[in-house]
Amino acid sequence: MMELRSKITCPACGRQETETMPTDACQFFYDCKGCGTVLRPHPGDCCVFCSFGDVPCPPVQEVRLPGAAAGPCCATS
Repeated sequence: MMELRSKITCPACGRQETETMPTDACQFFYDCKGCGTVLRPHPGDCCVFCSFGDVPCPPVQEVRLPGAAAGPCCATS
């Protein structure tokens, strides 16, 4: 089952917020509600949820499902 909420932890101040992830796109930026730091994905990650969340984004979850075709996250057609 796909999880659509992820708890993002700000590396600057430690604040945690549970956010709903988009299902059709990756989120490249996230403004921390505690300190205002703009989070960006780590190199090699597709989005802020994969870098700072406790649950990876829906496209990555989908690739990890049994029988799913392997492919890059958020690939464009």
